[in-house]
Amino acid sequence: MDSWVRFNAQSQAKERIIRAAQYTCTLLGYTLQRGGAAADLLPTVRQLEAHLSLTRKLLRLGNSVEALEAAKRAIHLSDSVLRLCLTISHLNRAMYFACDNVLWAGKTGLISKLDQHKWSQRSFRYYLFSLILNLTRDVYELRLLMESEARYRAAKSPPSPYPGTALPEDQLSSPATPAGAAVPVMAVWLRRRLHLLVTVLYSNPPLLLDLLKNSCDIFIPLDRLQIYPTGQGFVGACGLASSVLSLLTMVHPWLKLKP
Repeated sequence: MDSWVRFNAQSQAKERIIRAAQYTCTLLGYTLQRGGAAADLLPTVRQLEAHLSLTRKLLRLGNSVEALEAAKRAIHLSDSVLRLCLTISHLNRAMYFACDNVLWAGKTGLISKLDQHKWSQRSFRYYLFSLILNLTRDVYELRLLMESEARYRAAKSPPSPYPGTALPEDQLSSPATPAGAAVPVMAVWLRRRLHLLVTVLYSNPPLLLDLLKNSCDIFIPLDRLQIYPTGQGFVGACGLASSVLSLLTMVHPWLKLKP
């Protein structure tokens, strides 16, 4: 099992490069369609996109095994939230890859009379569930880091010369605070929270990249499942951006969010 996982990892970089090329074709096809390109050029781009998609499916054969191994590792995490999110996310990825393998067999003719639309929709549903859980994990880790940074700042800052002065959060909930004064107090609180958020993300590039990648990826199944249609151009841009971010984590492994 371990040898298969190591062998499979060697094809991931190739799959990510082909994925970037595929979504580049998606974006290019949308641009050509909007620009009124030659009638024979657009079908060529669409055909190249389909070939790249089929090649990616071939490279993803057996990825379910790796996802199941990742789920087995995640189930031993000490943090209950991370354990739940990552384990279920990896299990959904395993189901997504399994459906994708069946779809590849149907497209190549190995399985005749396969309802490709049904299997495609099924695979995108598993993909969507996995991305939702990944984003939940990102938000959870971001919240923990922001709380830790806030405690560090509170311990580092000197004591207030006016001990009775309330914090902005307390002032917002105080009935004695005039309605007109609540607006600047809220503005100060929002500015502090935004500065805290930027500081935490700036000091944690792996979390920032993972959050951006998952945020881009989630629009792909949302569009394919017609939950939130965004169009081929936006899907192509999001897919290309997330592919580039994935390649960055492969070139620089320290940028990959762990566990």
